Amino acid sequence: MHPRRIKVLIVDDSALVREILSKGLALDKDLEIVGTASDPFVARDKIIELRPDVLTLDVEMPKMDGVEFLRRLMPQHPLPVVIVSALTKKGAQITLEAFEAGAVEVVTKPSSDVARGLSSMLNDLRAKIKIAAATNVSAWKLNKKQADTIVKINREALAESTDKVIAIGASTGGTEAIRKILKTFPASMPGVVIVQHMPAGFTAHFAESLNKDCAMEVKEASHGDRIMPGRVLVAPGGDMQFRILRSGGIYIADLKPGEKVCGHCPSVEVMFESAAKYVGANAIGVILTGMGSDGASGMLAMRQAGARTLAQNEESSVVFGMPKVAYERGGAEKLVPLSDITTRVIAILEGRE
Repeated sequence: MHPRRIKVLIVDDSALVREILSKGLALDKDLEIVGTASDPFVARDKIIELRPDVLTLDVEMPKMDGVEFLRRLMPQHPLPVVIVSALTKKGAQITLEAFEAGAVEVVTKPSSDVARGLSSMLNDLRAKIKIAAATNVSAWKLNKKQADTIVKINREALAESTDKVIAIGASTGGTEAIRKILKTFPASMPGVVIVQHMPAGFTAHFAESLNKDCAMEVKEASHGDRIMPGRVLVAPGGDMQFRILRSGGIYIADLKPGEKVCGHCPSVEVMFESAAKYVGANAIGVILTGMGSDGASGMLAMRQAGARTLAQNEESSVVFGMPKVAYERGGAEKLVPLSDITTRVIAILEGRE
């Protein structure tokens, strides 16, 4: 018996883009294009009629933009949504808002060398539709936004934690999981480093938007940046691998061009391995929602070096892939609900766990 094909609905105001996407996606025998829609109003009716498994959504559309559409759609009909976005400042900003509203993945439209860029973009889109089809978006059903309150930490614990580093890795569903955690971190937390799988150009906007929301300073990492209390560094998307290095008594961000590791650049694996090597028992590793196994062996190396490690549990993950493998390989000590991660990290810093 053949597995059922993934039913895809394409939403884009451009007839040309709808045609290109339809033809490009139809090349994959695992995908079935059940329909297209020129705007969110047509899309709404087709979702009810055609029951797609995954939606591809252009965020910049007339009548109603993709973000507003998602805000209305997700509480009523939670669906895995892959954003197809232009790599512009506005496109990146709207895409981040789309993640907040429930989208799970993003693919960028080619901006130059369209012929070559189109083939690469369609490959990426086919892969991300398959990832999206495996996601759990049921939490958006009649989703009620809860206020995130900053968790308190005692000063004595902080005085002793200046040489600690918190390393966080995430993929699909991770942008909102990271936001939820960082919004509850007090300004005085030890230095935080993050690898979130995202296309180049999006991580700077992600860091900017987090910086507005959080008590800690958040910035996209530059080579040589100091990792220190009160600061969060987000690894830039693109072709640079991110490592933690120790230089004398301080930790710094090391960014160098590198090959993909576990299919990613930057890779959680590479960051965690550097944490094991240079931070050792002073590190706390956290692995969040995401497809695949990136970070699993690196987290095991961290644990073997004396670091404390946590992984997001299945119920709160959009995709229980990376945390599951990290736990099964023995890298993650515990599976923890997203809502408990901050209190667990602080308990470790205070020596209570």
